[in-house]
This record gives sequence, structure tokens and C-alpha cells, in this order.
Amino acid sequence: MGMDYQTLVLDYRRAADQDAARNGTGPAMHPVIVVGAGPVGLTLAIDLANRGIPVVLLDDSNRLSNGSRAICFAKRTLEIFDRLGCGQRLVDKGVSWNLGKVFFGDDLAYSFNLLPESGHRRPAFINLQQYYVEGYLADHAATLPHLDIRWLNRVAGVVPGADFTEVAIDTPEGRYHLRCRYLVACDGARSGVRGLLGLESKGRVFNDRFLIADVKMTAAFPTERWFWFDPPFHRNQSVLLHKQPDDVWRIDFQLGRDADPEIEKQPDRVIPRIRALLGADVDFTLEWVSVYTFACSRMERFRHGPVLFAGDSAHGVSPFGARGANSGVQDADNLAWKLALVLGGDAPDSLLDSYAAEREYAADENILNSTRATDFISPTSHASRVFRDATLQLAKDYAFARRLVNSGRLSVPAVLHGSGLNTPDADVFAGSMVPGAPAADAPLRIDGGDDWFLNRLGSDFTLLAFGEDPVTDCPVPLLRITPTMDSQGLLTTRFDALPGTVYLLRPDQHVCARWRRYDPAAVQAALNRAKGR
Repeated sequence: MGMDYQTLVLDYRRAADQDAARNGTGPAMHPVIVVGAGPVGLTLAIDLANRGIPVVLLDDSNRLSNGSRAICFAKRTLEIFDRLGCGQRLVDKGVSWNLGKVFFGDDLAYSFNLLPESGHRRPAFINLQQYYVEGYLADHAATLPHLDIRWLNRVAGVVPGADFTEVAIDTPEGRYHLRCRYLVACDGARSGVRGLLGLESKGRVFNDRFLIADVKMTAAFPTERWFWFDPPFHRNQSVLLHKQPDDVWRIDFQLGRDADPEIEKQPDRVIPRIRALLGADVDFTLEWVSVYTFACSRMERFRHGPVLFAGDSAHGVSPFGARGANSGVQDADNLAWKLALVLGGDAPDSLLDSYAAEREYAADENILNSTRATDFISPTSHASRVFRDATLQLAKDYAFARRLVNSGRLSVPAVLHGSGLNTPDADVFAGSMVPGAPAADAPLRIDGGDDWFLNRLGSDFTLLAFGEDPVTDCPVPLLRITPTMDSQGLLTTRFDALPGTVYLLRPDQHVCARWRRYDPAAVQAALNRAKGR
């Protein structure tokens, strides 16, 4: 048996900084303070520590998340965890899946494969309870020399200034103060930092409620995402079923807008709903129950001077589509390298404005997709209900209708098309690896062994060169791809790479420029641009 991350208590320890006031030295100064040790804060803190940036991570609790919460972690998120050095453990524990099925009434409307092509290291998704993700990330964080996690440290005051931000922190032993150059709030939908600064997150609340039940049982359902519209066991509503590790199954029941959350959470209301789905003879136990209301919102700006917001503190989406935790981890992935460059004096402070611009764009894309899914799942008028049901009816036989069905368009990373860090193409390319796109993975053959392309990128700017053309005066690490390395030709195909083609990739593995021929001056100009110079 492994560690029980649901009951784990993380020790409060007194930090040397707490003695500063007593010693008359004033508050200690740190480069970065991250607030909130959920998946987003942990990802950011690990990434910064891996880059040699000392980081203090504060959390007001001493426990990991209660209940499974976010369970669907997307391929791009797994690739980020791989880059940080902790992806394999999550994949080994998680339930991998690519297939989904949509039912209408009694009938299968259609099924879909989120990763139909081979040659990818990671599946489209794994399902893994959030407490495992947090636990594994926290275990990894505890091994890093530049990372100081402080549990039961609650931020009670934030005063941003020109030279530093002062943070008041309450602990079981009283209050102390810290100073930092940058403060990053990853403290969730009810962000305390956002509240202390008098900022708000605005958006739309949908008039519908959903019940989440985590059920422990041994069941013969396949490892797929099953979504029912108007099933016989829960008429006029929708139901979602997902498998998690440890024989735990996630079931979401749509309740309608008039449901009382406190009443619906009671076991005598929940158990009959599950019985109707599973049948009378299936043994199960309830692990965790929650009722939530759909909402989509975001802060107007994710950067406020030296204070930056990431994850649910900056933006919130409805859970269908698995866009919350995944987009938050991608926020951290975007921000860490930029903070590291700025703090290292290798980029101007204005590079951090590109974090806000890029991730506000991504948040808008997620909110749009989440809103459309919610409107389809919860039609607000008779006409929209008729349209939805007709679409589902047609989806059994016609591919065009399947594209209109929306049971939660599943999370994909944003392609940062309009980013000011991109160098627009001067040459003609086909395919999806445009400036702003996250790099696609592919298998490689290196020194007689099997490896993966993304594994070879690291966390720095990289020049990717296809073929044998000479590359001189290259200002960044070079990764050369020869035909023998790309023995299946998948990387060459995905990057539309003729011999001589070069790509400049950012530290977060997004494409920022590409050319058909290497030109050191063009690469240096693109690098300067990507560093915000």
C-alpha cells in the first residue's frame, strides 16, 4: 500500500524568516513567493526551482485537496510534468484513456477517439484524483534545493510597491512579514490575494446544478468517458461516468436549476441515483460527494505590477471539458521561464506582460468552449432543447451532426497565434506547428535506443535542425534531427520539415519561429523577440 494522500497531514515548521523581526533585521527578501500549493502553485514552484530560482511556496492548509476534484489530466499537462521530472509516476498511477462515448436515451449516439494516431508518448488523458497529483508533486518539490514549502502559512496582507511587495503571513505561532520581487497568486477560485487587493473575477453563472459522486466499486465498464443525454435512469438530465484509480468511479448527475445542494448531498438522495445507473446488484460505497453550480469567469488582467495570477485565481470554467486544472498548469508552464529570465537579468520586466496577454487569450478560448458545452448540456429554452435532441438523433448516422454535439469539448492547449513573442513565417509551411503552437511529440531512435522528441528538448530555448546543413554561431542549444533518428518519419511529417528546415522553440516547448534555411541573424532576432526585447 502507498501513502494515503487523503489523510496526510503536512507539518508546519518554523522558518528562519520568522525570527527576522525579533533580530531587528526586517522582513527577509525573496525573488518569488508563490501562494497556494495546489497543482498550479506546485507546478510553478517546481519549474522555478529547477531553473535555479529560489522560491517560497505558502499554503494556508496542511492537507492536500479534499476529494478527487480535478481528475482529468490532459496530454499537454503530462508533457509539462515530464519536463519537470515527475510525469512518469502520475501516468503509472493514473487511468489512461483516449476513447469517449455519447449516449442519447438508451442508445449509443457515437464514439470518438481523442488520440487516433500512434507515435505519441502520452495518452490523450489520464484520470487521477487531484490529491494524488498534489501529493506526487509535493513529494518531488520536497527534494529540490531551491524550494521552501511552508504549510499553515496564510497570507493576511499584500502591499505591492515599486521595489518590492510586502506580504503579511499568519501562522500557528503568529504573524510575520516577507518581501518579494514577484508574488504569484495560485490560491484558487476564492483567491485570498485577489480579495486583499480588492480585485474581482467577472463572468457568467449558469442556472444549473450538478452532483459529483465518487463511488468505490468493482465494475465491468471499460476505461472510457461515457456521457448520457436523457438516459432512462435519469430522465431529462445528463450523466457522466469516468474511471479513476483504486476502483473509484466518478459519476456526475445533472440536477437542474431548482435543486437544493444541501439536500442533494445527503446519502439517501445520492444512493438511489447511483443504484438506478448501476442496477440493484452492484455493491458500492460512497467516497466523496459534492454539488456545484456551473460558472465561467476571469479577471480582466492576470498581471497587476509585481503581482501575477494563475489558475483558478485568474480564471474559472465549468468542469465539463477538464479545462480548469489543465489550463492552470499551462499558466505555470508559460510563466516560469519568463520569471526566470527576468530575475536572471536576461529579459526586461515587460516580458511578463506577455504572460498575461497569452494566458488571457487561452482563458477566453477555454471559457468560450466551456460556455458552449454548458449551453448544449443545459438548454435554456424549448427551442434549444429541440435543436439539441435533433442533433443527438442525427449523430447516430451522420458525421456532420457529431461535430455539433458538445458534451464538454475536451481540453487542448491554446495555440498562441497572435503572440508578440512569435516571429511570423517568411517561408511556406503546411501542418499545425505554426508559431505559437505547443510542439508535437514523436518517437526518436538515438544511439541505438528509443526515446521521445519532447524528452530531448529540456527547459531552455532550443534550435531544432532537420538534416545535415551546417549550423554556426547558434545562440541556443541545438537539437539536430537526422533521418536515422526519425526512423518512422513522424517528427519530419508533423513539423513539415524538408532537409535544412530549422525551428526555434521556447523554453515551454512552444514554437516561436521557423525557417527553411538556417540564418544566424534571423535566429538571433527571433530569440530577442521571444525574450521580449
